[in-house]
Amino acid sequence: MATIYSDYSRARLGFIFGFSGWQVSVVALTFLPIAGAVSVGAWRSVALFGVLWLAVSALTLTPVRGRSAVGWLHAALTFAFGGLTGWTSFRAKATSGKTDNLDEPDLPGVLQGVTIHDGPPQGATFSRIAIIQDHRARTWALTAAIVHPGIGLSEAEVRERHGHGLSELIDLAARTEMIDEILFLVRTVPEDGAERNQWIARHRRADGPSVARRINDEIQANLTRASVRSEAFVTFVVPEGRLARDAKESGGGLDGRARVLYSLAGELEAQLRGGMGMTSVNWLTSPELALACRTGFAPGDRATIIDALAEKESNPEVNAEVPWAMAGPSGADPVARHYSHDAWNSISSTIKLPAKGALMGSLAGVLTPTEPGERRSFTVAYPILSQAAAQRQSATSEWAADIGEELNNRARRKQRASSRAEAEKVRGLDAKIARGNALTRPYAVCTVTVPKTQRVAGFGRNLDASIRRAGFAPLRLDLAQDVAFAATNVPLGVSLTRKAN
Repeated sequence: MATIYSDYSRARLGFIFGFSGWQVSVVALTFLPIAGAVSVGAWRSVALFGVLWLAVSALTLTPVRGRSAVGWLHAALTFAFGGLTGWTSFRAKATSGKTDNLDEPDLPGVLQGVTIHDGPPQGATFSRIAIIQDHRARTWALTAAIVHPGIGLSEAEVRERHGHGLSELIDLAARTEMIDEILFLVRTVPEDGAERNQWIARHRRADGPSVARRINDEIQANLTRASVRSEAFVTFVVPEGRLARDAKESGGGLDGRARVLYSLAGELEAQLRGGMGMTSVNWLTSPELALACRTGFAPGDRATIIDALAEKESNPEVNAEVPWAMAGPSGADPVARHYSHDAWNSISSTIKLPAKGALMGSLAGVLTPTEPGERRSFTVAYPILSQAAAQRQSATSEWAADIGEELNNRARRKQRASSRAEAEKVRGLDAKIARGNALTRPYAVCTVTVPKTQRVAGFGRNLDASIRRAGFAPLRLDLAQDVAFAATNVPLGVSLTRKAN
């Protein structure tokens, strides 16, 4: 029997009738003028203050598509201000010939603070793993390309074993007391037939039957149009505050940090290959990471890069690498409901976990394109709380659940079934943390990318429909489409929960 995963709850519980402390404080403070007017008998003032109090309460307490009205107002004002000042628009330096250093990344938005370092040689091949430094968030990260055989035809026992493997991976990351977040990124790229064309060029005979050649070409054209290829990456992120001390003991500087990151990568790789059943874990070098970054922004460039790599085998003078100065888009403009980059448009939505639970592999349907030429991608992130922070949150949530239940009893208000279920999960959380389990706040973001010759709004609706068919509820990430795109298509460790320093 398939395992349903439903042991999750909200990060924060409202302790007064389901509302948080700041919401109750705002409502209570804005009610004070009404109480003062009642005490002196100023009934016109009571009516005026009452109308204002109802408006403020509605703006504070009523959520609109995941945010309060105050949150939407703040986001809209900052987005409009950034657009008017030109801060949100991006034009690559290479488009105007101002590139000085080809090894310096030139990326838009939240990726502008990223620097890529070549780590020290390691292993039998003396490969230099790319070390990702985010100056904006003060973090360090490593990215690996992974290959998994899939669980589509796996038995329930195999799926459950992989689920335990993921749980053990998160617990292992928490025990290191250094890893802050683990991100899994999957992209289904439209098949371009580049490898097939190279194989045909090497093996097709000039004197072959013309009928067989024509049939083969027609089959290839039809299958290429309807096929996709999957790319998967895993990235772990370490904050500078946790890394600095151990890096100093390992020699300090970039080399010291690289040694610590390499050791963490070795621990995670063992669990990825063992408990989670990965058949391949390849930590990316700087050129490989630049290629993944470029194809994230422009999926159509992959075929020409593959051709250049094949030609380099016979002609060493061919430059098949993508310089970091050109790994990003030539231009990018965030719009309220989608993200425009080069000749492509993208729409991103996050998903809300269902109360009834989710089956492992449910997100596979989200990756299935509805029409030829579109790319689907998603990121599943696991931000890991430290043991102290997990215990504080568990104690606070349990206290909020007890206070809320007691207030409902005193007010003779019947508690809803959903609130009772949330309270039971919160009370069981402390026992799990005491047993050594890690506490994480997972989230997932899905993105669809299409050429600008097609209307992206229709593909966004198809993406939302695919999310609903998978058993989840979609939530469009309006006013934050650029950050969502970077998190779901560029494997550089971008997080939606980490604030800039």
